Amino acid sequence: MSARFDLMNNDLGKSLGKRFAGLAMLLNNTALPKATQELVSLRASQINGCGFCVDMHTKDATAAGETAERLHLVAVWREATVFTPAERAALALAEEGTRIADGGGVSDETWAQAREHYDDDQLAALVCLIGLINAANRMNVIVRMPAGLYQPGQFATVS
Repeated sequence: MSARFDLMNNDLGKSLGKRFAGLAMLLNNTALPKATQELVSLRASQINGCGFCVDMHTKDATAAGETAERLHLVAVWREATVFTPAERAALALAEEGTRIADGGGVSDETWAQAREHYDDDQLAALVCLIGLINAANRMNVIVRMPAGLYQPGQFATVS
């Protein structure tokens, strides 16, 4: 499979991509745990069918020390015992925030669970992360960005 369009081989696409990566780097430097960020990004990417982002976040999480067991169970996190209550709250928020069109948005119950586990700065990071990964998923799905070639940390610096 090859991409329909290479955004990074287009001047405007490359410029926007650098700014997009800069936002991701800002989120990486927040108090929201890195493991939570990768789990949330992976789950949203699974829901959206974004192979490139599933590949990227699985590899980045593994490079950061995440276990294969937890990564394999993200798709069925409700039935898994390997996630903390805080991670479960973040995964629920990610799912509802990703599936807005399916059920009318984020429920008060899910928001209250997230609020219980995360402070204001962490919640701001979590909400922005969910929005950012959904935007990335949509761009990659539109251009049919193939999975499998990503190298861990590939977008760690913005040049």
